[in-house]
This record gives sequence, C-alpha cells and structure tokens, in this order.
Amino acid sequence: MLCWGYWSLGQPGISTNLRGIVAEPQVYGFISDRSVKEVACGGNHSVFLLEDGEVYTCGLNTKGQLGHEREGNKPEQIGALADQNIVHVACGESHSLALSDRGQLFSWGAGSDGQLGLMTTEDSVTVPRLIQKLNQQTILQVSCGNWHCLALAADGQFFTWGKNSHGQLGLGKEFPSQASPQRVRSLEGIPLAQVAAGGAHSFALSLSGAVFGWGMNNAGQLGLSDEEDRESPCHVKLLRTQKVVYISCGEEHTAVLTKSGGVFTFGAGSCGQLGHDSMNDEVNPRRVLELMGSEVTQIACGRQHTLAFVPSSGLIYAFGCGARGQLGTGHTCNVKCPSPVKGYWAAHSGQLSARADRFKYHIVKQIFSGGDQTFVLCSKYENSSPAVDFRTVNQAHYTSLINDETIAVWRQKLSEHSSANTVNGVVQILSSAACWNGSFLEKKIDEHFKTSPRIPGIDLNSTRVLFEKLMNSQHSMILEQILNSFESCLIPQLSSSPPDVEAMRIYLILPEFPLLQDSKYYITLTIPLAMAILRLDTNPSKVLGQLSPH
Repeated sequence: MLCWGYWSLGQPGISTNLRGIVAEPQVYGFISDRSVKEVACGGNHSVFLLEDGEVYTCGLNTKGQLGHEREGNKPEQIGALADQNIVHVACGESHSLALSDRGQLFSWGAGSDGQLGLMTTEDSVTVPRLIQKLNQQTILQVSCGNWHCLALAADGQFFTWGKNSHGQLGLGKEFPSQASPQRVRSLEGIPLAQVAAGGAHSFALSLSGAVFGWGMNNAGQLGLSDEEDRESPCHVKLLRTQKVVYISCGEEHTAVLTKSGGVFTFGAGSCGQLGHDSMNDEVNPRRVLELMGSEVTQIACGRQHTLAFVPSSGLIYAFGCGARGQLGTGHTCNVKCPSPVKGYWAAHSGQLSARADRFKYHIVKQIFSGGDQTFVLCSKYENSSPAVDFRTVNQAHYTSLINDETIAVWRQKLSEHSSANTVNGVVQILSSAACWNGSFLEKKIDEHFKTSPRIPGIDLNSTRVLFEKLMNSQHSMILEQILNSFESCLIPQLSSSPPDVEAMRIYLILPEFPLLQDSKYYITLTIPLAMAILRLDTNPSKVLGQLSPH
C-alpha cells in the first residue's frame, strides 16, 4: 500500500515529521504480511479494513472516531469489532461506519448531528454500536458525507440520516436533521446500483445509468445547471445518455465515470479539481477533455482533489488542490489539468517488459481518497490480480435481483429450514418493486442504458420464462410467497406517481404473471392491479401507454 497527502499527527509508519505533508507516494509499512482490502479517509482520521474482516484506525480521536482509546499515527485494531466479519467501511468528517457480512451496520465517532443513526445526538460515541433501526434490513452499501450517511438495502430500500442543513437527506422540505435512518420514499421502485455522498450533497445511481442528486448545490455540484440546493432527489438529465456507471463526490464537487471510460466533473473548481484547465465552478457535467484519448477505470475524489486511473498506460492522474501534497506529484501547488502521480505504476504484471525493473513498479489494485489523503492498494508482483474496474458493477453490492440463481437459493433455504427470518428475507425482496424492476434488464450490449419514456429497458420474454418456470410444482413454496407478496405488499403499495421510467417497469412485469389470468385471483390480484394502473397520474399513465407492447 502506498500513500501521500496530509497527516495531522505526522506521517504514519514513515517518519515523525510534525507537518505531516507527504508530496509523493511512499510505501506505507503498517501491515506488511497482511493485505488491506479497503481504506476510508475522514477529515483527520483513516480506517483500514483487512481482507480477514478486521478493522484498524489511526489519526485524530477527539470525537471517538477511531473506535478505540489510542490516538496517533500508528493504526490500532478496533477490538469492539473483532468478532464481526467487516466487509466495508466509510468515514465522515469525524465519524465512521462499518458494515458486516451479515448486512449489519455499526457506527461510532461524532454524533451531535445524528450522523451515527443511533437515535441519540451524543457528542461522541467511542465504541462502535449497532444501528438497531436497520436491523430488519440487509444493508449492502453505505456512504458518508461530512455529517450525513446514506445506506442501500438488499430489497432496494434507501435510507439516510444525519445533518440535513442543505436537504442532503433527500427527505423533502419539512425535515430537520435525523438521528435515526429514514426511508427516502421519492426514489422507491428504482433499482439502484450505487449511493454516494459528498460534503453536504448526495447521489443515487440507477442500474440503467440514471443519476439523481440532491443537497447542497452552492457550486453546481449537483449538475443541475444552477446553484440552488435541492431537498429531494432530482434527475440529472444531462447525464441520462452517458451510461454512467460510478460516482465519486468531493466536498463540493462531483466526478462520474461512464461505461466507455469517460470522466465528467462538475461543481467547485476553485483549486482545479474539475480538471478543465480552469479554476471556475461548473454547474453542468463537463467531460474532462485531457483524459479523452484514454479509458479510465477508477476515479476517486478527496476533499478538493480528484484522481483517475488509466490501466492501458498504467498512469494515475491527479488534479485539484495540492497544498498538502495530496496530488502525489512531488509538489505542493494546485493543478488544473490531469497530471501524472509520481512513480512507476502498472495495471498488471503483463504490462512490464522483460527488461523493466519490476521492483520499481507498483501494480495498482485500487485507489482510495478522502480528506487530503490518497492511498493506493497494490498487488504483489508474483500473484498480481488485475486492477479493479469500477465499470463492472459488483452484483453483490446492489439491489437483489430475482432470477434463476436466487430462486434456486431460496428454494433450498425454504425447504431446509424456513425460519421466520429466511421467509421474511425472501418476502422482502419479492415485495419490492425495485428488485423486480432491476431483474430483467435487456441483455444486448447494454441496451438497458437507453431506457426512456419509450424504451422500458427490459426483456419481457425473460420475465415470461421465469414466471413459467415458477408455475412448476417444485417451486410451489416460492410461488406461494410471490402470491402473498403481490397481494399484501407489492400491488397495494404501487405509487400513483413513479419517480422515473425505471420505476414503471413493474407495470409491464406484473401482467406477465400467469395467475393474473386465473379467475381465482381476480379479486385479490387482477382487479387491484387494474385499479393501480387507473390511479396513475396523467404523465406516468401516458408513459405507460408508450411503453406497453400491447
């Protein structure tokens, strides 16, 4: 692992210089024989997640953000999490979150804005605690702003909590800060691929590339062509056709990565962090032209700087604020165009010629950035795995899908030991419009990215095939759960004003369910669905007319 940037307590594991500015990549010696899986950076603290699920932290500990008693530049393990297998970590300005392999979320650190989600506004919580309010959920993803948090659950539900001074929780006008997780109902039904938080702004990305932003917009960081804050998610229309696959947020700027490896940035530009060869703010998403000839596969934003990794050349580019060494260029000045980070990098060992001094080269696995720091995880030369590509979406991290594989798993689970928990988990997903809406995407080369008021982006044939398969007697237990879910949850909860075309796919999927044609279910299924369709507002109703194949 290499690192550069600013350490308030002197630099960890390398020297004890008190200024703590490291302007070029240095090998970080804290764990030599064990591999780091993830790094999260807060305002002045860092969290390290190891491959074996252990969590170490170092830095400032004024608010208990380290989760243990010690402060300083040597990472120490958080004992309170030792019996959990942690799979993901995130940091705000002075608080931290850890997600376990069971989908449970733990929080600690500064809590005065409710950002710990523990229903209290204690100034500081020094030992990680379970967020009870989310215990009925399997959380898959979390992201922290300075003082707020976002979490995505397996059944597609999306929760926010913490400070809401700029509407960054997406809950609408009425809400002050929230000390416990709240559901963001305005995005319901949209299958989400990612949630991302900036300083006081937030984003959600759908499976088919729709980008929704809300919160603080003083510098145009929402990409909505103006500088007005938003209290509820707004569709960033200018990105609809770009096939966005990943979003990273800085304190007041945003960077997005597209399927083809392009990078767009917008928001605050005063330090050059947008990479547009200027110090201007941008209120519209704008392509970083200097990176155009190359395919970017990873992006990461710090507070006021941005990084991009181009595997074909093995270069890591940095731009933005460099005053604290956070660009890794060897200098401490701001840079307004993408500039290579110092050092010899490669995306895989095959890139190195036979003559190359392979001890000089670092094989990049993944880049992490936050605050005024950057970390690069590297693979060992001998067994180097290819660098992570943010454009291939990791299915384990987003809304659960309903397909042959999940049905096989459920069938086994239900027949073995249908504990209430197992049944609940299955029912939660079957009752979720978001899960159904994300399950039958067009397979042809990313055809679903073209979803629009005329193109539903799903393949109804695969819906029919799945439903027919479920009519077999061997699936009777699952069929019973589906019937139950449709009758008691899904159909009664259909909204009369779906937030996006992607949330309307459910109206095309449900009519394919064979039991809707069965007179036995007219009263419980067919008529309620017909009523839900009739209740649709004028606009969605018109869109449904255009989408319907019939």
